[in-house]
Parts: sequence; C-alpha cells; structure tokens
Amino acid sequence: MAVLAKDRLAARNDLAWAISVGGIGAVAFAVLVLFTWYYSATLFLIFAGILLGVALNAMTNMLGRVVELAHSLRLIIVCLVLAGLLSGVVFLGGATIAQQAVVLSDTIKSQLVVVKAFLEKNGIDTSYFELGNVSATADSPTPATSAAPTHNLPSAGAIASGGGAIVSQTLKLLLGTVSAVGNFFIVLFLGLTFAAQPGVYRTGLLFMAPARHRARTTVIVDRIGDTLERWLIAQIITMFAVFLVTWIGLTIIGIQSSFILGIQAGLLAFIPTVGALIGGLIVVLASLASGWVAAASAFALFLGVHALESYILTPIIQRHALDIPPATLFAFQILLGVVFGIWGLALALPLMAIVKVMINHFKAEEIAADAVAA
Repeated sequence: MAVLAKDRLAARNDLAWAISVGGIGAVAFAVLVLFTWYYSATLFLIFAGILLGVALNAMTNMLGRVVELAHSLRLIIVCLVLAGLLSGVVFLGGATIAQQAVVLSDTIKSQLVVVKAFLEKNGIDTSYFELGNVSATADSPTPATSAAPTHNLPSAGAIASGGGAIVSQTLKLLLGTVSAVGNFFIVLFLGLTFAAQPGVYRTGLLFMAPARHRARTTVIVDRIGDTLERWLIAQIITMFAVFLVTWIGLTIIGIQSSFILGIQAGLLAFIPTVGALIGGLIVVLASLASGWVAAASAFALFLGVHALESYILTPIIQRHALDIPPATLFAFQILLGVVFGIWGLALALPLMAIVKVMINHFKAEEIAADAVAA
C-alpha cells in the first residue's frame, strides 16, 4: 500500500508539473504573440537591417574571391562602390528623376479620374476611390451672369481653423518625412554594423542557445545565412534586369517617365508576384495618356518582363537559393500583408525562406532517425 501511495503521489506531482509547465508555456507564447503584434513595425525594421547586412556581407564575400584583403577593407570597398553608384544616379539623373516623378504623379492622377468617370458612366459605383465627383466640374452649369465679387474679410474663426489645418498638415508631413528618413538610417546603420562583424553576432546568437542544442542551432543558423545570401544576390540581379528591360522597352515605345517607371518596376521586383502586378498596373495606367496603342504595347512589355523574371531569371539565378511553391508563397504574402501591412508584404519571402530552412532541417533529422531505427 505504501508503494501504491508513493506512485499516486509521484503521478500527481508529475501532473502538477506538466500543468505548470504547460501554463507557463501558454502564457509565454501569448506574451510573445502580443509583443510581436504591438512591436511588429520595429521588428520588421530590425529584420530589414539584418537583410541589408546579409546582402553587404554576401557582396563582401564575393569580392573576397577576387582580391585577398581583410573583411573590413572589402566591406569599405563595397560600400564606396554602392555609394558611388547611388551618387552617380542622383547627380546625373536627379533632375530627370524628379521631373519624371512629377509627370508620373500627374499622369496617374488624371488617368485614375478618367477610369473613374468611365466606370461611373457604365453604372459602376466608384465612391470607394475617394477621388471626389469627377464630373462635378464638367456637368455643373456655368451661370450666364455672375454676381459681383465681394471682398468680405474672413472671420477670426475661419482664420483660426484654416491656420490650424495648415499647421496640422505641415506637422503630418514633417513627421512622415522624419519617420521615413529615420527608418532609412536605422536600416542602414544596422546593416553596416551587422556586415562589419558578422562573426560577433553569430557567436552571440549561438551563445543564447542551450548547450545541448548548440550544434543543431549552428547548422540551422549557417544554412539560413547561406540561403539568404544566395537569394539576396540573385534578387539584386533580377531587380537590375527588370529595371533595365522596363526602362529600355518603355523608351522605345515612347512612354513618358520611362526611367522612373523602370526604377519602380525594379524596386517592386523585390516583392514576388504582388510587386510585379502592382508595377505592371502602374506602367499600363501611365501609358494610357499616350494612347491605346502605347498602353497595349506597355501591357505586352509587362507580360514579357514578367515572363523573363518568372520563367528565365528566377529558375536560372535562384534555382539553388529558394524553392517555394508559388501558391504557398502568395498565401503567406497575403496573410502577412493583411496582418502587418506593407512590411509583411515586402518581407514575406525571406521570412518564408527562414521557416522553410528550419522545416527542412527538422524533417531531415526525422528521416535520418527513422532510417537508423529501421
């Protein structure tokens, strides 16, 4: 009887321990989810800085295959080359980019108004566009005689409300600009610091893992780093190719703002599937101002660029980097885009790559364990 009582006591202790550990684990997981939800923008910003550091480190390692220099010197050379290219684009084409950006913005706005008017003419509700009543100015009758203009001074309340609105919009613009510039420099600083001493951060990350799992963590971290490096280099090549082909093609067609459209197409190529669709829509919409023939030619160019990216560049350049089914990637993009906004949409692919590396590693271990057991 004494032995049976001891067994019951041990079973109760084990059950209490399991319940305690499970409860603590559930609470810790809930806290982690809430932390990720509330600070998602900051976490994505840090992750973007890590990706920049991985890209700089990858280019530094590629330079090391050509010249035998210290890592810091090679990183300085890579940064100087990138800064020189960016400065050259800004100084040689800065005025052109600014002019084309203004022209593109005006063209997109006017074409959206035309599309809205066309849809309203065919009985389609377009109130969700929030572009105002397009036909208001065109359909409003012009009075034959206008009353003599009055020069009444505005009231103090009108002046105060107008001044408050101006101050509010100015503050919003300034805060938005400061936030964007601040985020850019945060990503740049994180990328440079990560690329300057990648071994230090790798060692620190491995040190946080439990000793018994450190070997497995080392393998996973190294595989994630190699995968992201190969993918980033391939993605940079793809983005440059999309920019070049789009720019040259639109220039041949005779589309205004071809250079800025090529830049936005190259940048949006970083976001698979969704980025290409958005870039193609912008290109076609901007081409409508030049006529239906130009718009059809731009649409054909978009299909050609998309085929080049999807069926030639991605299979050839990225065949050793990532192998994720398109439907899975698109579903993951939509999920992160809805939950976390533009950050989730832009960084869905590298996050999916990390998850895939971890799943492949654990599946390989499971298969190896089953083979040994058999």
